[in-house]
Order: sequence, then C-alpha cells, then structure tokens
Amino acid sequence: MTIADRYRKVRNHSTLLCKDLITEDYSLQASEEVSPPKWHLAHTTWFFEQFILVPYDLEYKVAHPQFNFLFNSYYNAHGARTARNQRGLMTRPSVEEVKAYRDYVDAAMIKLLDKSDSELIDLVILGYNHEQQHQELLLTDLKYNLWFNPLDISVIDIKEYKNTLKGDWLKIDSGIYEIGYEGNGFCFDNELGRHKVYLQDFEIFSSLVTNEEYLEFMEAGGYQNSNYWHDEGWAWVNANHIKAPLYWEKQGQEWTYYTLAGRQNLKPNAPVSHVNFYEASAYAAWRGLRLPTEFEWEIASGQFEWGERWEWTNSAYLPYPGFATAPGALGEYNGKFMINQMVLRGGSVATSEGHSRPTYRNFFHPHYRWQFMGIRLAKTL
Repeated sequence: MTIADRYRKVRNHSTLLCKDLITEDYSLQASEEVSPPKWHLAHTTWFFEQFILVPYDLEYKVAHPQFNFLFNSYYNAHGARTARNQRGLMTRPSVEEVKAYRDYVDAAMIKLLDKSDSELIDLVILGYNHEQQHQELLLTDLKYNLWFNPLDISVIDIKEYKNTLKGDWLKIDSGIYEIGYEGNGFCFDNELGRHKVYLQDFEIFSSLVTNEEYLEFMEAGGYQNSNYWHDEGWAWVNANHIKAPLYWEKQGQEWTYYTLAGRQNLKPNAPVSHVNFYEASAYAAWRGLRLPTEFEWEIASGQFEWGERWEWTNSAYLPYPGFATAPGALGEYNGKFMINQMVLRGGSVATSEGHSRPTYRNFFHPHYRWQFMGIRLAKTL
C-alpha cells in the first residue's frame, strides 16, 4: 500500500465512523474533557494543513484564515485558539463546510504526496497516526456526549463487551529486560530511548478483570471502604458519589450500561470498562493484588491477548532515558504532558486497526474514565 493509499484509508475511516450521525450530533460537547465529532474531523484536517501543507507546499492557500484559531488543540507555538470547553459552541462552520474543508486539504495532500521526500513522508505518517488517535477519541467522546440523552441512542456497534476466556497466572522470571520501541516502523517519540530495566519475579494474569468480578467488589462494599483507596481516589469517590463504573445503571434488580449501540444488560464475562486508575487500584487492593508496572506489562504482553481495553499500569508517565522534545510545535505532542498522569498499555475496541503495539504508551490523569479503560492484575512473588 502506498503512502497515498494509506492516507486515503485513514481519512476515509474518520468519516465512515460518522455515517449514522445526524447533523445535531456533530456539535455535542458534554464537558471540557470531550470534543464534538465536527471538531475532531476539522482538527485532524488542520493538522495536515498547518504542519505539512503550509510549510511544504508554497502554492497552497489556507482554506480559511480563522480555522487556525478554531481547530488548534493545544499547540501554543501555533498561537491563540478556541477555549477547549467552548468547542461545542461553534455552530459555524457547518458540518458540510467541515467536510468540504477535509476534501480541500485532501486534494492538496494527494497532489503533494506525488513529489514527497522522506522527511515529508515521516510527517504524513505522524499525521495519520494522529488522526487514528482522534478516531478513538471521536468514538469515546461521542459515547460520553450521547450518554446524557435518555433515549439511549444507538449510532454504531463496535462490540464493546465481548466475552473473555478464563485466564491463568503467567510467571515471568526476574532479570534484565529491554524496554521501548525497536525497529524501522512508526512509533511515537515517547516510546523511544530503548533501555534496560531489572524486574523481580512476578506473575501477571492472562485475562482482564470481568464485569462479574468487578461487581463482586462493588457488592462487598468496595466503594465504601477507604482501606482500598489512594487518598486522592477516596476523595474523588466521596466528592462525586461514585458507586459503579461510568455508564453503569441499575434498572430494577439488573445492572445495565450505555454503549454506542444503545443500552445493554451487563454481560458478566466481558471485561469491565470505564474504570479509572483509582478504581483499578482499589479493586486490585481488595483482591490482595496490584496493577502491573508498564515495564512488566510490556515484557509479558507476548504471552497474553490484549487490545480489548486500555490497561492501567502502576507507572507514572515519565520520559525514557535520552528523551528530548522535538523542536517547534510538534515538540508539544507528548513531552509536555509528562506530569501527573498514569500510563495505560494495550489498546481498546475503539482503537483503529494497526494503530497500537506492545510499546505504545497511552496516558491519562488518574481520575479519567471515559476511555475504554480496564484492569489486568499482577502480583509479586
């Protein structure tokens, strides 16, 4: 597949995810942490325009002088931008105008790719990996936005809850292991700096914690017992009156959860989802176990199946040895977020095909749970 073919495939997938939305759905924004579908479609287009077309195509004319303000996300080097909590207030440009913007940029990009060099190709690959990240965010943000509607709207079925096989403990011997990306393919800069770590003997469970197992924690009073929680987590539970994972709702005597395919009855043998780091850690403590570190997860990942849930690790998001931020606005991509966040590994049912790998380092603040976040347990021997 050529770079142009790959570009088209990724770009087309973004619009395909929206095929069953109505116009009003495109502008929904229920909180500052999530963005409307229309913004995701425009921002990913802005990325190609500002980081590739503007500097590399001298004949290119910017689609609209205010789009840089409207669709910049967090790149301070690119100037002022719309406040994050106001993205849903933008009724203009219209959905059709955003689609036309995508077509306009795509036509210029395909033309430019015909005469591209290796540096440009690397930027294009970064660009469509960036868009794949936003494809997942588009789905998870849309789910959060639609959740507030009592109609339990169905827009897309991504098979959020599939039964998992019974697992077992996998033993990993102590020793010195190498961590980080190695190879000639694409990776993000936070995966680089391959280095050695020493791991003690440990075991990691081959399957994820299920809904049924997590429900046992709830019914045992897990959300009412401070002994299992980090202090910040316990404060979060009480301040927000948390009693269950996000999207769970008890109807009569049965637990249900909202999905992008509508409300469904809880499936006992499916992996639990939409729990934050505090909840994952508390559950592990209740079981007398712990979360794996990101290094343990990476070393063991070849021995179990992953990809249904982003899996919380007990590792803070920090740079690898030798990490340095890239010059310019693209240097803001990962490095400036290496504080007060925890690492997740793997992927999820919303992750675009071919986007993740064992060295991929996702990261979120510990109280977030609107992503498809789950739990894998570990123990020290």
